Amino acid sequence: MKRTLGTCYYPEHWPREIWEEDAARMAALGLTWVRIGEFAWSRIEPEGGRFDWGWLDDAIDVLGEAGLKVVLGTPTATPPRWVCDKHPDMFAVDADGRRRGFGSRRHYCFSHQGYLNECRRIVTEVAKRYGRNPHVAAWQTDNEYGCHDTILSYSSAARQAFRGWLRARYPGHGNDGDIKALNAAWGNVFWSMDYDDFDQIELPNLTVTEPNPAHVQAFRRFSSDQVVAFNRAQVDIIRQYSDAPISHNYMGRIVDFDHFAVGEDLEIATWDSYPLGFLEDRVGATPLDQRHYARQGDPDFQAFHHDLYRAVGKGRWWVMEQQPGPVNWAPYNPAPLPGIVRLWTWEAFAHGAEAVCYFRWRQAPFAQEQLHAGLLRPDSVAAPGFFEAEQVAEELADAPDVAPAQAPVALIFDYDAAWSWEVQPQGQGLDYFGLVFDLYRAFRRAGLSIDILPPTQRQFDGYRIVAAPGMMVMPDDLKTALMASDTEVLIGPRSACRDADFNIPVPLPPAWPDLDVTVSRLETLRPDMPIAVAGGGSVRNWFEHLEGGAEAVFETESKMPVVMRSGTTTYCGGWGDDAFFDRLVKDLCNRAGVETLDLPRGVRVRDTATERFWFNHNPHDVEIEGETLASAGVRRDPI
Repeated sequence: MKRTLGTCYYPEHWPREIWEEDAARMAALGLTWVRIGEFAWSRIEPEGGRFDWGWLDDAIDVLGEAGLKVVLGTPTATPPRWVCDKHPDMFAVDADGRRRGFGSRRHYCFSHQGYLNECRRIVTEVAKRYGRNPHVAAWQTDNEYGCHDTILSYSSAARQAFRGWLRARYPGHGNDGDIKALNAAWGNVFWSMDYDDFDQIELPNLTVTEPNPAHVQAFRRFSSDQVVAFNRAQVDIIRQYSDAPISHNYMGRIVDFDHFAVGEDLEIATWDSYPLGFLEDRVGATPLDQRHYARQGDPDFQAFHHDLYRAVGKGRWWVMEQQPGPVNWAPYNPAPLPGIVRLWTWEAFAHGAEAVCYFRWRQAPFAQEQLHAGLLRPDSVAAPGFFEAEQVAEELADAPDVAPAQAPVALIFDYDAAWSWEVQPQGQGLDYFGLVFDLYRAFRRAGLSIDILPPTQRQFDGYRIVAAPGMMVMPDDLKTALMASDTEVLIGPRSACRDADFNIPVPLPPAWPDLDVTVSRLETLRPDMPIAVAGGGSVRNWFEHLEGGAEAVFETESKMPVVMRSGTTTYCGGWGDDAFFDRLVKDLCNRAGVETLDLPRGVRVRDTATERFWFNHNPHDVEIEGETLASAGVRRDPI
């Protein structure tokens, strides 16, 4: 697949007389794709039933005649005021019972049928008009599901839909559902929480103390399914009128819905990459690392999401929004280090991206994103990111096409596990993403490429190591597939510790065939109480007391087992620090015959079928194999 560049453009923000100049400059820069329309509902339909297509027809023609391809977004992330007035109860309600309001974006509840019908109507009109337009070469549904904490809604519409979802999950005779089956599955005998009818079930908020975790987990699954259904409604309509591929732009460290399930209905997964904003806002980096990487971004966070969305897109994925300069929404918003926008772009391509699109073409002089940089300043003068995009465009002329290769290491990522950890973290600040990301970092520090796999994966041919840490519900057929694979398997901590209804299974976890390990109890640790591991490193956050006859591979200094193994299955009973996970990764790689590297701090490697990429995320030069790799430098070696 050919590597291409693009940008995000808002013709409705700019005078008509500069559109041709903008399009010509985009083409001259070497861009291929331009995303438009995702926030333009009020300009497409100023009032119910009255459409103004002229400006959008014109914009698409101007871009297309310049040789650019349009990604057309459905405008459902920003319903205009008249839609909200028509459906005053369409707003989401937060966990404290407060209704969201108009004045920003993503102001809707996924369960509101009136709003869903409005979305079907506007998507139908847009798809009918542009579905066969030769310049519209791809689609985007909505925009950034989950951004601004907008998946969970505690509205009356959500309550009614949740009850219907539960009836289908616990079916009885007819359409009534089996309330006794739900009571038994959830353990509602505890605290006299039994229900007589599904209509008695409320949403799990505003309870005196914590609600039943099975209830909360069911609500999380329901809420994810609502996103899938909302997205599918749009996809089904677009496909009636267009053969162009359909995408959605996901975000970083958003786990409130199952991206794999949404991705099943799409041809392309895209995501919005803001390395500097994420460093302060989502990575969880130490203050020392935040300072060191302040102008470069974390060396692993973007790579993790590249690998994740490659899996969500079943191999086809883009960066739909790439940060080109300072953003406006993080706690601190420094300017990128010179050369780092180029590095971010090449890093995405090294992980298999088909396209990298910069957000945005021109910085807006008004409204909420005035201080969010673009490729151009508000006065149309080129910003620093413009010149780095130009350099990449020139380099792409001589670059081979994307040539993906299977990585030696696979990491299973499970959104259902992320919800389970949030429902029952057992310790402050503990979450599934953090655990998986810490292990991913350790593999990356060892110079390895990683494939991320969905929890539905059952074929593991070609992988030397497969890891599934923290996956609280592990179906028996997944256990069987992993046991049958010719690979080193790493599970734990907290793997297979719950059944589908959030009950502790008996036999006690992990109940893994041919692995004589039992988690007898667990504890979570204060930040100032790590447990030292013999040989180096320590366990922090989470520690399980392990019993059984399996081999103790790592032990604490007081001789308590931390890592146990039988055959090719390894169980890790602790959340380790970097030194611990580095030792564990090296141990697994030695067993699997996977070569590792000793990389300097901030240097990472990514292999394709034809190239090895070296990335220097440091603000200083480093020596690699006798050669100097410049600050924010990229090196490509043929394989």
